[in-house]
Amino acid sequence: MTAGAAPAASARRAWGCGLLVTLLLPLCAAAGDLVVGSKRFTESYILGEIVAQTAAAAGQPVQHRQGMGNTAILFEALKAGEIHLYPDYTGTIARELLKSDATDLDALNRGLRAAGLGVAVRFGFDNTYALAMLEAQARRLGMRTIGDLRSHPELKPGLSHEFLQRDDGWPGLQRAYGLQQRAIGLDHGLAYEALAARQIDVMDIYATDAKIAAYGLRVLDDDRHFFPEYAAVLVYRLDVPQRFPRAWAALASLEGRIDARSMVALNAQAELEGKPFAEVARGFLAGAEAAGSRTATGFLGHLLGPDLPRLTAEHLTLVLVSLAAAVAIGVPLGIWAAYSPAAAQPILALVGTIQTVPSLALLAFLIPLLGMIGVVPALIALFLYSLLPIVRNTHSGLRDIAPHLRESADALGLPGGVRLRRIELPLASRAMLAGVKTAAIISVGTATIAAFIGAGGYGERIVTGLALNDHAVLLAGAVPAAALALLMHGVFELLDRWVVPAPLR
Repeated sequence: MTAGAAPAASARRAWGCGLLVTLLLPLCAAAGDLVVGSKRFTESYILGEIVAQTAAAAGQPVQHRQGMGNTAILFEALKAGEIHLYPDYTGTIARELLKSDATDLDALNRGLRAAGLGVAVRFGFDNTYALAMLEAQARRLGMRTIGDLRSHPELKPGLSHEFLQRDDGWPGLQRAYGLQQRAIGLDHGLAYEALAARQIDVMDIYATDAKIAAYGLRVLDDDRHFFPEYAAVLVYRLDVPQRFPRAWAALASLEGRIDARSMVALNAQAELEGKPFAEVARGFLAGAEAAGSRTATGFLGHLLGPDLPRLTAEHLTLVLVSLAAAVAIGVPLGIWAAYSPAAAQPILALVGTIQTVPSLALLAFLIPLLGMIGVVPALIALFLYSLLPIVRNTHSGLRDIAPHLRESADALGLPGGVRLRRIELPLASRAMLAGVKTAAIISVGTATIAAFIGAGGYGERIVTGLALNDHAVLLAGAVPAAALALLMHGVFELLDRWVVPAPLR
């Protein structure tokens, strides 16, 4: 290497490291940040924003990791220290987490103390589960209570996936009421439209849903008092008051500030008026007058929102870091498979089997395995999904080299390593690059799923759009992802001209 080449190589390494740090920075919480989590439905988003903005107003740096998933994911994140607190409900904590019937704060705190967690700050409203039907259909069938469902086994319930699994949800209801209906799983935000279109007959709702009146629903009375109290509270790590004293004092001021009517109104601003969650929270904290002062944001407003640079950096990081790892592992595996017939089938079968595992199932498996949520399990999942096209194309590219070319290299007396480097890899480069391109484009789409476990990226908007059943927000996440996939395609077309030898293009 010449004297001038060394500084140039050093500069390239420094530039690469700088780029990686820039991309990874948005995904890493600073040590002094208070990290607030929220679940994947409207009310949790809003409460999470109210909590985050209240702490920020007290001078505390805050991150809100919104739409992270269901109760189990948030609870695991809290125990692992990935987040510091999140809004939940006393009935959920008692029935789902502690397997208890006691919903008072003292009992909940006793049950959570062993895990280093606690419950505090009752916001002031109860948001119980309930079942609902269209008013016209309920009137025609004479349906007033959940018990009345026993007389109509032909009715089709469409229930949120978490409600289908929870013991204080559908399984418990079936046992308590002797219900025979076979329920299907639906995203909560989509169930309202499915009910209005008569594709389902019954859905689970939250008592503070804004769409109950808008869709003309009858809430069925819980005549056996199956559902416990679901008072909205904060679940927190016990070290939070000591680590963030000013923020904790500010959060205590939220005690009793939100009654049921106010929460319905806040949900309505997001779901019916299309206001961003952060704006709804700001309006509540500033006063009722400010809450109704702005019109809904259109598609372009969502698309070009202030979160676009952050989401782009997060999405690119997920794709590029996982892709780099897949290339580093997948290419050697493909070479091994090409040169070892005994290893070929096990290697190709393994990477092919990984590809058949549903992405959400793989993420759900990785969370307890790693003991964390967010970026790391998302990167591992994307890395695993990227292996198949890279390994298979490397293997087939090397195996498809004409035998007489190998024989010519042998006749020249080239060692195996030199032959691989100078002849075989260049000849297979087009197939190998095609595999990497396929993996990159697939990763752009698959990375949107990472938002379900709090890893960020364009999937945040898609998850929010599903929660709100807002097509503009959905498209604001889907369109940049599609544009990024097209950009990846263009980049690899240019790489094809640079990497693949001219006679092979």
